[in-house]
Amino acid sequence: MKRAASTTITNVRVFDGHQLTSPRSVSMANGLICDAIATPDQVVDADGATMLPGLIDTHVHVETLDNLKTYGHWGVTTVLDMATPDPESLLKLRHHDGVTDLYSAGYPAVAPKATQITKMGYPESIGVAGIADAGRFIDAQARCSVDYVKIIIEDPKQPGTQALSPEVISALVERAHAKGLKVIAHTTTPVSVHRAVVAGVDILTHVPIAGELDPEVPREVAAKGIVVSPTLTMMRGLTSALGRRPLLRAQAAARLMPKLEYAGARRSTAAYLAAGVTVVAGTDANQDSTAPFSPSAGESLHDELGLLVEAGLTPVQALRAATVTAAEVFALPDRGAIETGRRADLLLVDGDSTRDISTTTRIQGIWIKGQRIR
Repeated sequence: MKRAASTTITNVRVFDGHQLTSPRSVSMANGLICDAIATPDQVVDADGATMLPGLIDTHVHVETLDNLKTYGHWGVTTVLDMATPDPESLLKLRHHDGVTDLYSAGYPAVAPKATQITKMGYPESIGVAGIADAGRFIDAQARCSVDYVKIIIEDPKQPGTQALSPEVISALVERAHAKGLKVIAHTTTPVSVHRAVVAGVDILTHVPIAGELDPEVPREVAAKGIVVSPTLTMMRGLTSALGRRPLLRAQAAARLMPKLEYAGARRSTAAYLAAGVTVVAGTDANQDSTAPFSPSAGESLHDELGLLVEAGLTPVQALRAATVTAAEVFALPDRGAIETGRRADLLLVDGDSTRDISTTTRIQGIWIKGQRIR
């Protein structure tokens, strides 16, 4: 790809991770934010608009290069893929110029005969049969150079669910940490959250929509430094979609499964915030035809920011959850803030997003590594 033009954006207010600055200039060259350039190739007058760091979605499922282009169109310049049935193809899409930057977990760890294997096209090899098998799975992931590990932690009391035992979960976490890999746990019920916390995972993705968290759990999550990606967009869409399914309504009426409600997800998020838990923004955007709900690529992250604010985050906290905090949690020190030397991943919007989070959709310009894509 040809060299991105050096650019200076003038008269722009900058979100520095804490507040909005007065109008200033931002320069970029060779894909990085830099000090002032005497004679840039391009000068853009922002006319008082707001510059945000490129947004980071901490939970997506990517399939193609076109998916990455769609994320970029919405100012989502980094995405964290949380499992794929085709790691061989997906891992080749990481770190391409001119499109959203991709990181991936590769295969997820699941129980043998889990839904991912029986209905979603994943191979039987991702089923972890016992404590001794945990090392085999993690070692295989490490050989594939995945960026982190994803574990599907289910509640064995849920109808038709195959669940990893607490002992196997702990063995997976221990082996992953020994390999220097962070562990992200899929948790959608209080029981699965408890199992993940006891095992010492690094990040919980999703918040419960069935049942309430024990009041002690958020405090324990905070004490252990575990991060939460609530994926409220997915949880809201999931409860709505499942509520329209006759079989699930019948099961709930027969008390074969707990009541599913989005309000529970919002309460859980608020409880985490009150306990001082670090929250990052993620959507679970996907194109899976078997999924009951599929948040849209890119656009849904703007919805997520709004839902996080509704759940109790301030607009500044929500912006941080999708920029500097997400970068810190996933050890990406080259992005997430507008500072000299960082990647020139930038989102220019009309309005003050530190006061009105909805303004993130009023997009006036997007740059990925200094290349303007919109």
